[in-house]
Amino acid sequence: MKDCKLIIESQRKMFHTGITKDISFRLDMLGQLKDSIERYEKDIIDALYKDFKKSAFETYETEIGVTLQEINYFIENLEKWTKPKNVKTPIFHFPAKSKIYKEPYGVVFIIAPWNYPFQLTLSPLIGAIAAGNCGIITVSQKVSNISEVLNKIILESFNEDYIKFIPGGSSISKEILNEKLDYIFFTGSTSVGKSIMKIASENLTPITLELGGKSPTIVDIDVDIPLAAKRIIWGKFINAGQTCIAPDYILVQRDIKDELINEMKKYIVEFYGQNPKESEDYPRIINKDQYDRLSKLLLNGNILHGGRTDEGELYIEPTLIDNITWEDEIMKEEIFGPILPILEYENIYDVIETVNTYPKPLALYLFTDNEDTEEKIIENISYGGGCINDTILHLSSPYLPFGGVGNSGMGRYHGKESFNTFTHEKSVFKNSKILDLKFRYPPYTKSELNLIRKFLK
Repeated sequence: MKDCKLIIESQRKMFHTGITKDISFRLDMLGQLKDSIERYEKDIIDALYKDFKKSAFETYETEIGVTLQEINYFIENLEKWTKPKNVKTPIFHFPAKSKIYKEPYGVVFIIAPWNYPFQLTLSPLIGAIAAGNCGIITVSQKVSNISEVLNKIILESFNEDYIKFIPGGSSISKEILNEKLDYIFFTGSTSVGKSIMKIASENLTPITLELGGKSPTIVDIDVDIPLAAKRIIWGKFINAGQTCIAPDYILVQRDIKDELINEMKKYIVEFYGQNPKESEDYPRIINKDQYDRLSKLLLNGNILHGGRTDEGELYIEPTLIDNITWEDEIMKEEIFGPILPILEYENIYDVIETVNTYPKPLALYLFTDNEDTEEKIIENISYGGGCINDTILHLSSPYLPFGGVGNSGMGRYHGKESFNTFTHEKSVFKNSKILDLKFRYPPYTKSELNLIRKFLK
């Protein structure tokens, strides 16, 4: 492999040829990526099964399908997005004109995590390509099997002077981050995000951070309890809970707590059977370190359902826990696994106060049929994004920007917002030679001061 500095230099040379800015080129590259994904579909499914024991359905639903949908959306809209935009010009500048031009940053670096390694590598890359950039991408070394497939896809789709995949995740990221880049896009933990932002600040490199946090699920008394339970269990235990926007804990109105718990238990069994270890649809924990961390969290509170583990298989059963307080270890960090604590509340104002006491979450889910409650939660709690009466699905829409706020991240992407993220908007003011008003130039008089006051009031 070339030295990182040489890779960046080669990509910058290609970028300066101007070819990546050509709309036809960008569309061709997106088409090549789509063709390659479709060609390697079986390999992607096999690789993610080896890395996670993830089912073919879940892989297509959460990794392949949403990525192909994103590419199709870009191909359909790219020409429209790239056109210069005429904007208003203040009347006192008449007959000048103002335009905003869309231009790529240059060489971008995309660092993807291990939990959805295919989608979270390629989704930002699609935006970078569409915006006209060159790019270097890497994914966590924890997912060696899908990393191999990603490398094949990138090698077959692109020249390495244009798009380069470098295996290694964090180990290679440090080396690349020390070079001068034009944009950094990171998905991962808040702690690592802070260190990357610190490095980026040394070169004043713009950055997007897609991080995480403890995403609450609020279950109001005015709710369809069976449906809420069904959708919470689905959202929590996809990928064995290893999802940055998974419901991290439940806040349920105390009068319906027992009924909700009973319904959630029912759906765990309905989805994964009496022994989820035998289910073909229930994934495994990514590695021993994560397994050990999660196993310790099972010591918190009272296990209502689940709790069985198998270190050899990196298996942790879907688990419900109550008798939890905010002082317990499980409430001090994002769980990122198949353990769901259940806390109760009396009224919605308690919920607002509780959630606002802690760092702003990446996602929030509210189950209610009460529009006043819905309005109170949306208006009074700051969070990245979320759903009403469902979980996870806001992530799947190309029409909704996705991103965090505060400790859960900065910047956003998906659909047009991915294009915007990797695009610099260049403002251009074009003046006329017809009028050249004398009063704008020194020396100034009192009458000219009065005149400018009228114009700029």
